Amino acid sequence: MKVLLIEDDKIEQMKLQRVTSKLDMNLEITSAENGEQALEILDTVEEINLIVLDLNMPRMNGLEFLTELRKNDKWKYVPVVVLTTSSHKEDIHSAYRLGISGYLVKPLRYEDYTSLVSAMFNYWTNCELFRN
Repeated sequence: MKVLLIEDDKIEQMKLQRVTSKLDMNLEITSAENGEQALEILDTVEEINLIVLDLNMPRMNGLEFLTELRKNDKWKYVPVVVLTTSSHKEDIHSAYRLGISGYLVKPLRYEDYTSLVSAMFNYWTNCELFRN
């Protein structure tokens, strides 16, 4: 499974990498610091199974990234989990309208995060099995 982690805070990025890698799955985690960098990464990879996304980032924020992501047929349906400090209803509604799979507000309870990510991996695995 391949995860793209988009988080501008380096300390939070390292924590999320550590927690995500402990999920007992064969994971390959790639990190980006903002939406622009993430789009550049997506241009160079064949597969991403999950995107973990912060909303509040410099250069290109999470909602702008989601708008661009969903324009690309290759990435249109990849599950996206948002992790952010924003609990504003407008941000939550906008993110869900752009097709996210889950929304968690920081500070995180890592149990909630790992449960949601595990559910996304199970969903993705089942979709792949169904397609084959």
